[in-house]
Amino acid sequence: MRSMSSPCSSKGIAAIVGVGPKLGCSIARKFAYEGYTVAILARDLAKLSRFAEEIAREAKAQVFAIRIDCSDSKSVREAFEGVLSLGFVEILVYNASEPVSCQPTKFTAISLESFKRSLAVSTVGPFHCAQQVIPGMVERGRGTIIFTGSSASLSGFAGNCELSCGKFALRGLSQCLAGEFQASGVHVAHVIIDGVIDRHEEIKA
Repeated sequence: MRSMSSPCSSKGIAAIVGVGPKLGCSIARKFAYEGYTVAILARDLAKLSRFAEEIAREAKAQVFAIRIDCSDSKSVREAFEGVLSLGFVEILVYNASEPVSCQPTKFTAISLESFKRSLAVSTVGPFHCAQQVIPGMVERGRGTIIFTGSSASLSGFAGNCELSCGKFALRGLSQCLAGEFQASGVHVAHVIIDGVIDRHEEIKA
């Protein structure tokens, strides 16, 4: 875990899971400019640390880079031990997805291991991340969780089995959590990004 600049913000922590050079960095940068202490999480700590330094310098904020493998429950627990040691998590954004080919993949060509990993990142990962922060949010009576989805969350397309199955499940998870924790002051949202964000810069977490 790397930390950059200034004391922790009184606004709390914005934890962004699945930070690449495009959308993930943009989300992290927005919260840093809004005055939050930001924790950015992904698999590649070297790249993540460079993003943290850049955002911290631009926004004059404190940014922490923490390694996470969202397909590995132990890695998620260890990563959030680091996140929670910084203070209370006010916002969790789950933006991770397993990279998939921009070309359709025949169902018979998908390996079981590839399919299971894609499901793990899109379903088990957000499940574990939410479990790490919801108790604290309920205790304080506030908090926000945002899951990013895509058009694959709403419609299954030929050749898009790996992504669609996980994204469908993520939408279901978000709806279940929203219904259960709304009365506790925890806002859960599933945001559909209906478009391509530079497939050459895949987000890995």
